[in-house]
Amino acid sequence: MFILPSIVLASFDAPSSNELIAQFGYLTSVILFIVSIQRMSRVKTARSGNHMAAIAMLIAIVCQFVEMGSISAGWIIGGLVVGAAVGVLLGIRVKMTQMPEMVALLNGLGGLASMFVGIGAYLQMAAEVPAGTAVGTLGDVGGAFNGVNLMLTVIVGAVTFTGSLIAFLKLSEKMSGKPVLFPGRHLVNAGLFVASLLISILVVWTVHGTFGGTTLICLTALLALALGVGLVIPIGGGDMPVIISLLNSYSGVAGALAGFTLNEPVLIVAGSLVGASGIILTKIMCKAMNRSLMNVVFGGFGAEPAAGTAPGKDDGYKNVRSADVEEAALVFADARTCIIVPGYGMAVAQAQHAVRELADLLEKRGCAVRYAVHPVAGRMPGHMNVLLAEANVPYDRLYEMDAIDNDFKNTDVVLVIGANDVVNPAAKTNRESPLFGMPVLSVDEARTVFVIKRSLGAGFAGVKNELFERDNTRMIYMDAKKACEELAKAIKES
Repeated sequence: MFILPSIVLASFDAPSSNELIAQFGYLTSVILFIVSIQRMSRVKTARSGNHMAAIAMLIAIVCQFVEMGSISAGWIIGGLVVGAAVGVLLGIRVKMTQMPEMVALLNGLGGLASMFVGIGAYLQMAAEVPAGTAVGTLGDVGGAFNGVNLMLTVIVGAVTFTGSLIAFLKLSEKMSGKPVLFPGRHLVNAGLFVASLLISILVVWTVHGTFGGTTLICLTALLALALGVGLVIPIGGGDMPVIISLLNSYSGVAGALAGFTLNEPVLIVAGSLVGASGIILTKIMCKAMNRSLMNVVFGGFGAEPAAGTAPGKDDGYKNVRSADVEEAALVFADARTCIIVPGYGMAVAQAQHAVRELADLLEKRGCAVRYAVHPVAGRMPGHMNVLLAEANVPYDRLYEMDAIDNDFKNTDVVLVIGANDVVNPAAKTNRESPLFGMPVLSVDEARTVFVIKRSLGAGFAGVKNELFERDNTRMIYMDAKKACEELAKAIKES
């Protein structure tokens, strides 16, 4: 128990009382961050983990004032009030369906802050160079490690900012979610990356002071900002869960680098935790799609339809059967088992509460209802889980794909709400489909499948969904919320 405090204190020479208090505060903050990440790994404890992380950040901020020796209650309270006001305003105004783009935007702001930290630290180091010096090195001022780390902070922070901004624009539909594939994009991105590294070398080891180092570091930031755009703009909406996870990891790495630049251990630890958890989540998302990260980042998935398909066109389908709400209600009224598969269409229609009310009605009639949640359903990791939790759906009703996929063949009725690619049987049978090999939910094995969807339009992958043509599938062409409400009404009257 005494090893960690000893290590922390051993790194300081005769610490003052303020420094001593601050270091113990930092240690407490780090421990709380670690525990909060652990608690966020479970749905039931995620809320308390979030609160714990907020407390950890508050402790770290206060300890920073303590270490500086200038504790100002006014500044602390003022900052808390402003930050809380912004948080409350966003919490009230931002809908749950807008969470993916909000997460992307927050990732980007973290990257922007790190970029400014790097530039600010450079300007501080530049000010320490003796007047009249034409050429010098950052290594002469703060050490080579600090110089390299400072430039990486600028580059990673800038890439995170513009990459997240493009993700935000795509997710909020302020720009097309389809991949933008321009000729030679890989060469352009490679050129931007190499150029930013070369200029960084000049800044760190060659040019400094009055020779234009400030201009060069700003040029590095501009190149990295352009690189962020170039990396994310070719990525389609179907890959957004992966990209959000990856950008989250980038923001953590940028924060950790900023921590090294500022010599702040709590920022280093917190950034490292975010970076590591983000990359783990990215790996999970890639596994769920049966694709490599390189394929996601450089593949341009969803740019072109597969041969023989007519994405987004109703006339690309044959023998599709539809049903009205009354017909569906008769089937649900007699069902003993039901699995609900939520998708982004549920989020757009804000139908989660109507879905829960429908499930409650079915359970009262003796039907066992469960929810099958695909890892990449929606537009960010855990998107469906968050929406269903908002509607107070019991945690034990939510099942991951691996835990429920084998149960579809023994299920009376499946209700697919706005999901598309994650239930497409082509991923298992059609080698020509870009989805082939991606693990999907085997809803087509159920006795009866009802799909609530506005039209037969394609999903993010831009390919036809073969589920719609199966003999046991019936389409309900309606808004998800309205369909669930009318279905519940019809069941009550049956």
